[in-house]
Amino acid sequence: MGELVERVDGQDRVVAVVDRAEAIRRGWPHRVATIVCRDGEGRILVHRRPEHASRFPGQFNWMLGGAVGVGESYEAAAARELAEELGVRAAPRFVLKFLCSGAISPYWLGLHEVVVTTPVRPDAREVAGPYWVTESELADLVGREGFVPDAREAYDRYGSLGASQVRRLLGNQGPL
Repeated sequence: MGELVERVDGQDRVVAVVDRAEAIRRGWPHRVATIVCRDGEGRILVHRRPEHASRFPGQFNWMLGGAVGVGESYEAAAARELAEELGVRAAPRFVLKFLCSGAISPYWLGLHEVVVTTPVRPDAREVAGPYWVTESELADLVGREGFVPDAREAYDRYGSLGASQVRRLLGNQGPL
C-alpha cells in the first residue's frame, strides 16, 4: 500500500481510508493542504515543479503542499508540508477551503498562508527554482501556459476574497 488518505464526500466528511493512488485513479475526493508563502515585503513565493515530478513536471506553482494524512488536520498537514518542502517551521493560517475539480482527480483543497521570516531551504525533490514575486508578477504568471491548472483555480478563489479579507484572516500579519 502507498500513501494512505481519507476518502471524503461532497461535504468533506470522511467515508473511508484509501490508498491515494487509488483515490486519484477512481476519482474519489480526498484532502490536500496547500500553503501560500509571503515574505516580509508581501511578495509571494513561486516555484517550478521538478522535472522528475509525477504530477505537473516543470510547471510553475504559487502554492506548496500535499495530501492530508489519515487523522491529520489541514493545518497540521500544511505545517508539515512547509517544513518538508521549504525547511521552514511555522504555523500557516487557514484562508479557505473548496472542492477543487482537479486536473487529475477531485479533492478538497485547504489553502493556508504564512509569512516566512527565515531563510528557505527548498527540498530539490519537491521544489525547483523558488522565486519571490509581486502580486502583479504572479497575476501575469498564472495566465501563462506551464502553470499548474489547479493552482489557477485556487488563485481565482483566493483573489475573490480581496486583500482586506485575507488581511483580516491573517490577523494583519505582514503587508498585502
